[in-house]
Amino acid sequence: MAKTKTETNTDDFLDNVEVDPADARDATHIRRIIAAREAVQAADSELVAAVAAARAAGDTWDAIGVALGITRQAAYQRFGRVALPGIDPRGVFKAAVDMGDAV
Repeated sequence: MAKTKTETNTDDFLDNVEVDPADARDATHIRRIIAAREAVQAADSELVAAVAAARAAGDTWDAIGVALGITRQAAYQRFGRVALPGIDPRGVFKAAVDMGDAV
């Protein structure tokens, strides 16, 4: 995976910190925070993709809410506005909207 400019700058900074041996501390905890943030971002992206796939397959907000341990309303509020291929932000198939059909 390619590093962004910010990630590269952070790594460069941490690798080049001049530490007084009397105050010697490594960047283990900072690097751990960075790794955890990256893991959270990756997990969130996977969750969004999983919900999008479930909706595209026809799963209801009720079922998605149960899988997430939240209400259907909470699931819709968090994920219902995510752009899905072939589905507009209201969760209506674009073909029906494009054709002017009442939904």
